[in-house]
Amino acid sequence: MLFYPSDRLPATEITPQRAQTSTSTSTKICNRWRALPLALAFTGALVACSDKAAPAPGKAAPVKVGVITVQSESQTLTSVLPGRTSAFMNAEIRPQISGIVQKRLFTEGATVKAGQALYQIDPSAYQVAEASAQAALAKAQAQARTAQVNAQRNAELVQIDAISRQAYEESQASAQQSASDVAVAQAALQAARINLGYTRITAPIAGRTSLSTVTPGALVTANQAGVLTTIAQIDPVYVDITQSSTDLLQLKRELAQGRFERVGDSAARITLQLEDGSTYPHAGRLQFTGVNVNPSTGTVTLRAVVPNPNGVLMPGMYVQTLLPTGVSSDALLLPQQAVTRDLAGKASVLLVNAEHKVERRSIEVDRAIGNRWMVDTGVAPGDTVIVDGFQRIKVGDTVSPQPVQLPGTVSTGAKR
Repeated sequence: MLFYPSDRLPATEITPQRAQTSTSTSTKICNRWRALPLALAFTGALVACSDKAAPAPGKAAPVKVGVITVQSESQTLTSVLPGRTSAFMNAEIRPQISGIVQKRLFTEGATVKAGQALYQIDPSAYQVAEASAQAALAKAQAQARTAQVNAQRNAELVQIDAISRQAYEESQASAQQSASDVAVAQAALQAARINLGYTRITAPIAGRTSLSTVTPGALVTANQAGVLTTIAQIDPVYVDITQSSTDLLQLKRELAQGRFERVGDSAARITLQLEDGSTYPHAGRLQFTGVNVNPSTGTVTLRAVVPNPNGVLMPGMYVQTLLPTGVSSDALLLPQQAVTRDLAGKASVLLVNAEHKVERRSIEVDRAIGNRWMVDTGVAPGDTVIVDGFQRIKVGDTVSPQPVQLPGTVSTGAKR
């Protein structure tokens, strides 16, 4: 125990009042010195406990990271190509005769049937032409009967030498000429009736009509350049797809090398994505592949047929087509979040080796398949790839791999 040295106290005269004060001050000082060893002892105990709780350097627990095990799988490769819809059948309605339009017999934008009347042209002049042709036919038929009777009578008279041979032959020729006149008259009557029928313009195909370019009272002419209306058959519809000749050559090369398997004709089905990003519910089928390359665009045209029962697809609409091009039987797919790129654009992944240490591996990716990368080289089946916890680790660290199941790893198509 420590005491304040007495020789350091001030030597003053002590009065009764000051003696009491001095005694109180001395008591406080002594109490303060008595508490000092206890505080020092408590502080030493805390330091000792803290030293025991601190972990030794290099003994930190391994960091937990999320990993997946690389596995090969069969994957259908799909190219995303631009396409444009067109009507399955398209008819431009033009008049085949000249005349005044009397009536429009359809509703614009409505669906019409084949043979349904669309316009009525004034038939008066064509009815007169039909009547004239019919009268000409009757006259020709009467002349033909007379000529036939004369020919038969002269045939009997020539047997008894009652007429000359020349008169007989002339009567036979006259009968044949009269028969020809009847045929001409019949053809003229048929033509008059056809023209009369053209006064009622009908739909050649079933489909939906567009706007009418004429109204009642308009003058139309035979085979004019302007159309009266158009009819489009849009169930099903065509989708004209353009594919780069470079991609087509690469695909043929990969198929020839045996890297991919060819998709069979029965499986050449396409899926459409509409302009708003939604997926069209009906799958189409590839029907035709072009054999010529467009010299201005360097593309080949493919044509597919797609059902359109609800009329969602309209001619001229832009769509994205997902076209199967091949099958990879042993594809290696990695989540896109596991792949990083350096400043030069080279891709790499972090792996956990057999000693549970982190190592970096350079890879080469081929294409995106949904939210995953298809890897060409750099990883093999059985490798453990880190997909979570990158911020807490670096190359060479010892980690504790924890298998994870990533959501949404279903592929939705491969993109070049």
